[in-house]
Amino acid sequence: MDPRDTKLNILLLALPATCYFAYVAHDESMAFIFSLLAIMPLAFLMGRATEEIALYTSESLGGLLNATFGNAAEMIIALLAIYTASQAVSGSDTETLMVGLVQASLIGSILGNLLLVMGLAFLWGGINYSEQKFSETQVSSNGSLMMLAMIVLIIPTVFNSTVGGTEGEEGVMQLSHVAAIVLLLLYGLFLYFQFKSHVDLFATETHDHEAPEMSKRDAIILLVVATILVSWMAEILVHSVEYAASDEGLGLPHLFIGVILLPLFGNAAEHFTAVVVAGKDKMDLSFAISMGSSTQIAVFVAPMMILVAWALNVPLTFEFGMLETVAAFLSVLIVNVIASDGKSNWLEGALLLGTYAVLGAAFLFHP
Repeated sequence: MDPRDTKLNILLLALPATCYFAYVAHDESMAFIFSLLAIMPLAFLMGRATEEIALYTSESLGGLLNATFGNAAEMIIALLAIYTASQAVSGSDTETLMVGLVQASLIGSILGNLLLVMGLAFLWGGINYSEQKFSETQVSSNGSLMMLAMIVLIIPTVFNSTVGGTEGEEGVMQLSHVAAIVLLLLYGLFLYFQFKSHVDLFATETHDHEAPEMSKRDAIILLVVATILVSWMAEILVHSVEYAASDEGLGLPHLFIGVILLPLFGNAAEHFTAVVVAGKDKMDLSFAISMGSSTQIAVFVAPMMILVAWALNVPLTFEFGMLETVAAFLSVLIVNVIASDGKSNWLEGALLLGTYAVLGAAFLFHP
């Protein structure tokens, strides 16, 4: 059994604590904190169940399952925030906060995976090995998709600033809908390229034919139960975030909550896995977790949220704000530059972590 199981399962005690503060004590600040903590072990259990199910499937389907459910916590939080916004009065503070929270959490997931996770993986792996190598094909294909996603973020911001007014807002909305459809189509082509037409380019020596630790039925039950509990904790989190962001609550900027806290706790188990395997010199797997998750957030989860919001008449667009857009673009740029040679060392990891620290401070001090 993975030693992480026992350590992270201790945090499941945060689940009843969340229920107590949410439904008995009615302390929204504490409900927010404990729901964040509860999501971490539940997301890990979702990941474990997915890994077990993947062992019963083909390598390509297993990879897709791992990538999708690795981002499940963020997807659930974003969907609940969009639904909450759809129930609020149009133009209200609640709608604005929820739309901002979705945008911030999407950007935060990209930044967290690219800078924090990859930085820690490069640093930890570099301490144990002077130089590590990974697939340059992964870098070029994922990097190209990420740069396209950054263009999709930049263009609506530039469009609105040049056109302005009501026409600019309507144009950004329509542009976002078109861009979301294009990104989803391109992501589908990327999956076909990676798992079907050019699978040999992505083949690595790190794939082990492990024996499953649980039956397929038990793994599916665990996945369903963990997903339901994550959805429950996410609902409490979304409803308490407005108070947590207020001066009466924790007084945390919604940008900091969305960009730093939500991705950090929602992806903690996956982050830990990427760093551990880097220490074992399995850099292809580590890179696939960090860069692959960022790519999926940018070209699948984000456009999917745009289309869901469109269906629910929520004004969610790709205009994420100047600070968020610039931060994401510069992060993709520095990762593409550092990882382009297919090699890594501890100094490159430190550079990525330093970038993440500066950006984190910017979101913390943002009013």
